[in-house]
Amino acid sequence: MTPPTLVLWDIDRTLVYVGEVSREIYARAFQEVTGQPLRTFADMTGRTDKAILTDTLAINGVALPEERFELFYAALARAAEASRERMRERGHRLPGGKEAIEALARAGAVQTVVTGNIRPTAIVKLDAFDLLEHLDVEVGGYGSDDRVRAALVRRARERAEARYGRVFERVVAIGDTPHDVQAARDAGVGVVAVATGRSGQDELVAAGAAVVLPDLTDTEAVLEAIAASATTSEAAP
Repeated sequence: MTPPTLVLWDIDRTLVYVGEVSREIYARAFQEVTGQPLRTFADMTGRTDKAILTDTLAINGVALPEERFELFYAALARAAEASRERMRERGHRLPGGKEAIEALARAGAVQTVVTGNIRPTAIVKLDAFDLLEHLDVEVGGYGSDDRVRAALVRRARERAEARYGRVFERVVAIGDTPHDVQAARDAGVGVVAVATGRSGQDELVAAGAAVVLPDLTDTEAVLEAIAASATTSEAAP
């Protein structure tokens, strides 16, 4: 793989699975901030924490101005840290992800994450399953950055280019939902979809993924898919 290449990893159901712990984190943070139990969750699949929070507050009848979302983000961070061991107990690292990350690092790729999680939650999840070493979490796109996932992709690219002092013409995002696929396409970068979440291959293809892998277990196939997809990325609009 010819550098510079920027690889943007999704986390949940792409690299790790934590079961119901994500909902438990939200419930704990909601109770802390509002003083009341969380009755109903907004859809969380492939969405950003900002979007999830906005909808969750609305359907639970809670008025919280957006400028006070930082209170909720701080509560989410505390809840995630407190749930670290529970993540390990109830979840697992998905097969092949660590090996793919290590192979990309050897190939000289810059790697970070684009995730609906806020940064502290993302770091806890990655650290809980020993995935932090080769991921530059300082330059990712996170769920508090924007409601729209494509904006997270653009933000990650901008941060990486500022930090590394180079233009990444070869960029590819890896994720498991149609939201991940559409975000990459909207942001003008390549995408590799993996059918490791709730979405099957047909659904991911319908969302616009040219390459869909069943999982990450075949490291060589992952590298080939990334190389092929990254060459088709365009400058972010």
